[in-house]
Amino acid sequence: MRIPSKASRRTKSADPRELRKLRADVTAAFPALGTDQASELVPGKEELSIVKLYAHRGDAVTVYVSGGNPVLFELEKNLYPTVYTLWSYPDLLPAFTTWPLVLEKLVGGADLMLPGIVVPPAGLPQVQKGDLCAIVLVGNRAPVAIGVAAMSTSEMLTSGLKGRGFSVLHTYEDHLWRSGDKSSPPFIAPLTLDPPDVSEEKGSVQAGPALQDDMKRLTLEGKEEENGEDQQMCGEKTLPEASEDPGVRGLNPNPADSKTLQEQMDELLQQCFLHALKCRIKKTDLPLLTSTFLGSHVFSCCPEGRQLDIKKSSYKKLSKFLQQMQQEQIIQVKELSKGVESIVAVDWKHPRKGSILEGGEVRMIIINYAKKNDLVDADNKNLVHLDPILCDCILEKSEQHTVMKLPWDSLLTRCLEKLQPAYQVTFPGQEPIVKKGKICPIDITLAQRASNKKVTVVRNLEAYGLDPCTVAATLQQRCQASTTVAPAPGAKDSLQVQIQGNQVHHLGRLLLEEYQLPRKHIQGLEKAPKPGKKK
Repeated sequence: MRIPSKASRRTKSADPRELRKLRADVTAAFPALGTDQASELVPGKEELSIVKLYAHRGDAVTVYVSGGNPVLFELEKNLYPTVYTLWSYPDLLPAFTTWPLVLEKLVGGADLMLPGIVVPPAGLPQVQKGDLCAIVLVGNRAPVAIGVAAMSTSEMLTSGLKGRGFSVLHTYEDHLWRSGDKSSPPFIAPLTLDPPDVSEEKGSVQAGPALQDDMKRLTLEGKEEENGEDQQMCGEKTLPEASEDPGVRGLNPNPADSKTLQEQMDELLQQCFLHALKCRIKKTDLPLLTSTFLGSHVFSCCPEGRQLDIKKSSYKKLSKFLQQMQQEQIIQVKELSKGVESIVAVDWKHPRKGSILEGGEVRMIIINYAKKNDLVDADNKNLVHLDPILCDCILEKSEQHTVMKLPWDSLLTRCLEKLQPAYQVTFPGQEPIVKKGKICPIDITLAQRASNKKVTVVRNLEAYGLDPCTVAATLQQRCQASTTVAPAPGAKDSLQVQIQGNQVHHLGRLLLEEYQLPRKHIQGLEKAPKPGKKK
């Protein structure tokens, strides 16, 4: 049952007996809270008021208000914390992570489905069916909703993270939240993923066994194969078998592979690093804490079926890896405060960040993603259901609550339109030249000059690696006509070649036969003079 969006209400002050009972109930319901914390949460009667909400069908909800904010609510004799309380005690409940786009659907009344769950590096929390859980967003431990688990953690994993995961009771931005001061969730940083290697520092304090064990588990898990088929869901990274070494799972174990596991981990780390810089970080995000960069961006760029563990790489620590990337002048890292480093600059045009995909490759990636995640409509194979990742990628904000599925052709077209076009020109014996934008065709036109004389003008030769001066000299010799080279009007750093007379025929032979350029990249060849009729 959700907190009613519209209800009648009755307010009263709490008496001492109610306060004592409430504190006892809080301590029993939330053992993680100590006596002092329970007293902070449930203050004296002057500071705590009780509000009764009655839904239209008569269901009663008791809300406890302190300092102007609802801190607890009682529903069907069960006690629950509000998001305001969880922001002060973020570890009060086991927390499950989802994507920011999913929150909009939860606020709109939806329950949290398992395909929207993001499995963190340490794995899913262990819960049983009916347990109360918090829901947080990627990159921030501040809870944004609470819900009741619809199944145990083991059942979630057995199902392949499919089906309903949580019955949501209360969310940020719902009616209960609006009855408070309407503040936004604070930023609570994720657990540090790259702590100092205390064993390297002489005389430093050793971390406790529990902390060391937690840190050993902080590796990004890959997908699990069930019955020979990949069961990867939206945002899913399933847990490995307990007997496996989490540091090497997902890497190539083939002994015939010439690369060591450490070398493979180095490559994976660099791949995730470059992907995060290219696709997830903007100039406005800088300066960016290195811990946030790793936890919120680098790990999430790990390919399906792979997992990232910096300790298994040759760098061992994030700081050493970032130092190497700084030496390669990809990024600039500064210590903005003692012991806290941030990325302050990125070379967005660095050669190592370049990568291109052909349209056919993009289509295959999208098709495979939709099939692996069971997004193809069972009743109409031409329709694809949009999961949170696809919604975030291709839908406009106004469409995100109304468009739930798209035809294949529309889905593929939208995805391609979101990509930045680029083209590659390759010459024998040379490295390919890759440039952003769409390549313009070589443009051949006829122009009229004084005394009704025609001239042939050709533009955009440089885009195809052709030197306009060389082309002009060749045409002058073959056509026995004067040529000139001048700046092309309206085009920066571009030249045009002008040849006296209609020389489209000679120009076409030069471009098509000698330079072997594709006909589709030349426009204006149809303007060649027609051959004279035989008498």
